[in-house]
Amino acid sequence: MEYLIRDFQERDIDQLIILCAKHAAHEQSDYDPKDKAGHLKNALLSDNPCLRCWIVMVKNNFAGYATFTFDFSTWDARYYLHLDCIYLEEKFRGLGIGKAVMERLVDVAKSNNCVNLQWQTPVFNEMAIRFYEGIGGKAHDKKRFFIFT
Repeated sequence: MEYLIRDFQERDIDQLIILCAKHAAHEQSDYDPKDKAGHLKNALLSDNPCLRCWIVMVKNNFAGYATFTFDFSTWDARYYLHLDCIYLEEKFRGLGIGKAVMERLVDVAKSNNCVNLQWQTPVFNEMAIRFYEGIGGKAHDKKRFFIFT
């Protein structure tokens, strides 16, 4: 299957929000699209963006997205690439697209001298866990906590 992994463009914002909502539903989480367009545009399109985004296209259709940041690890005293979100529409899973996104992320991490690439997935997402283990990912069990402000 032919696909394209490309950088986010401002005209993608509405589709990105739709994909985020689908991703949240897939992960059994709440998602409120209110005010997301402005905040995401600021994060993605500023002179020094704090968030990077790739859009996955299949035959001119939005098939998924990945977002990532560069964060600093105190323990490693180096930067790492944090994969915040990766999502593919169900009909595009299992076709090698996710693997291609992850390989590209590893290349970006290496080219930016990152110590590693980190991400998380819900414990119930068994398909994703099998995928990540299959590409060499190693799990470190932790609980993630939130304080809503």
